[in-house]
Amino acid sequence: MPAALPLKQPVKVGQLLRRRLRELKRTPRELAEAVNVSEDYMADLVTGRRRPPAPGRTDLYAPMTKFLRLHRNDLPTCARAERAAGPAGRRRPDAEVSRQVLELCLPERQRVLQRRLSRPDGAELDHVIVGRLLQVAQGFVNRKLEDEVGLRMAATRDGCTYLEARMRLLEFLDADAESLTPRDCDEFLRPRITSWDIDLETHAMRIVLK
Repeated sequence: MPAALPLKQPVKVGQLLRRRLRELKRTPRELAEAVNVSEDYMADLVTGRRRPPAPGRTDLYAPMTKFLRLHRNDLPTCARAERAAGPAGRRRPDAEVSRQVLELCLPERQRVLQRRLSRPDGAELDHVIVGRLLQVAQGFVNRKLEDEVGLRMAATRDGCTYLEARMRLLEFLDADAESLTPRDCDEFLRPRITSWDIDLETHAMRIVLK
């Protein structure tokens, strides 16, 4: 079967995956194997139970596009539209996550920031801080994900399979400021970030890495 023509209008990612799998007479399991993710992860994506990864996640969308013979922009375009059409309004980051993040701030600034974060408009600042630190940590994880040999060695050391180790990294890359967990902070943020500070007027951040 030839490659699909570019979509005229974006649809939900799960809908596109289901349609193309049906057209190619392939299964979600085969797609999971091609993308090197767990069957559960792919099943959730295909059925729409999982929010689609960010449009820039070429580590997932590129092999999916190749397997499904889609136009290279179809999945990122659909993901962008679906994520933009999500629930209105944003939840504040987890309180324990915010506490752990604040502990990494320069000690002399913690009290000032704590007061600012407790104000009614503090939620937006909370999002900015957690989101920026998350982006930094995800950059490290992206590079770790690209090192298959190193990841396989780490999986052996930690007593898990390569796929289990890979999925843990992928789950973290799917996180945003609202879904970041205290475990994520312990495992990915704190080991990488020594300290940070923020200009409360411009929101420019200075992040010191380990």
